[in-house]
Amino acid sequence: MKPLPLLNLVSRLEDSLWLDPLVAGVKGTVNSIVRFPWLRDVLHGVPLGHPVHPLGVQIPMGAWTSAAILDAVPGSDRAAGILIGVGAVTAVPSAIAGFTDWSELHEQQQRVGLVHAAGNLAATGLYVASLVERSRGRQQRGKLLGYLGFATVAAAGFLGGHLTYRLAAGVNHSEDVPHRFPVGWHALAPLDELVEGKLERKMVAGMPLLVLRRGERVHVLSDVCSHLSGPLHEGKLEERGEPCVVCPWHGSVFSLHSGEVMGGPATAGQPRFSTRIENGLVEVSLPGAG
Repeated sequence: MKPLPLLNLVSRLEDSLWLDPLVAGVKGTVNSIVRFPWLRDVLHGVPLGHPVHPLGVQIPMGAWTSAAILDAVPGSDRAAGILIGVGAVTAVPSAIAGFTDWSELHEQQQRVGLVHAAGNLAATGLYVASLVERSRGRQQRGKLLGYLGFATVAAAGFLGGHLTYRLAAGVNHSEDVPHRFPVGWHALAPLDELVEGKLERKMVAGMPLLVLRRGERVHVLSDVCSHLSGPLHEGKLEERGEPCVVCPWHGSVFSLHSGEVMGGPATAGQPRFSTRIENGLVEVSLPGAG
């Protein structure tokens, strides 16, 4: 079965350069409002290990879906109005988290994401207008606006699905490493060839690895940033109580000791490789490989 023709229209948004000035303006506004690193980490979902936004949208979507059902049931006007109000209020923190994630995406993702956000904002506006009409006793007009809001948020949700599952926004870009790396120990490089205190890229079994030598100890992580596949060896070394690498693309910070996230926008840690030195040769193994 072929994809729906609608998919081609959505795909065109990815390369719609005319959206870039709007993207730049909105991105600047988001970054000026959400300035504190700790707040950005919370909104990205670093403590949870995955983005907050997909979790947050469940509340307004559930409330609005329930309201749409109740609007078709006689005598349920008050309950439907309450649910619409709940959805409108809870959409705000979800939107803030979504915009924070969006501000750290690639250009194609940001173009689609901006239209996705515009659709959600329009839907919220329709629901607020629905509440106003209901408060004035115009129930039929309020229901019509509610159903228009539901259709709009559903269309925006389709774009959200495209953004996540076609454009891989918000997913772990290092998830495949343990499945692709072979089991056992593998030669990395002679210890003498590794430069002390320098981030280096080495290939093992066709996979790029980030390497840092400190004396007789060698730290090795996947070189592909879990956020959006940035090349970590091009980043910078930073001390945060332990050696860390800062991704050159969006500034995610990972511990070289453990691979865990020390700062977003990444929410998933980097695969960390065990190392040993045999006759001057550094070897690596990935726990859980295969």
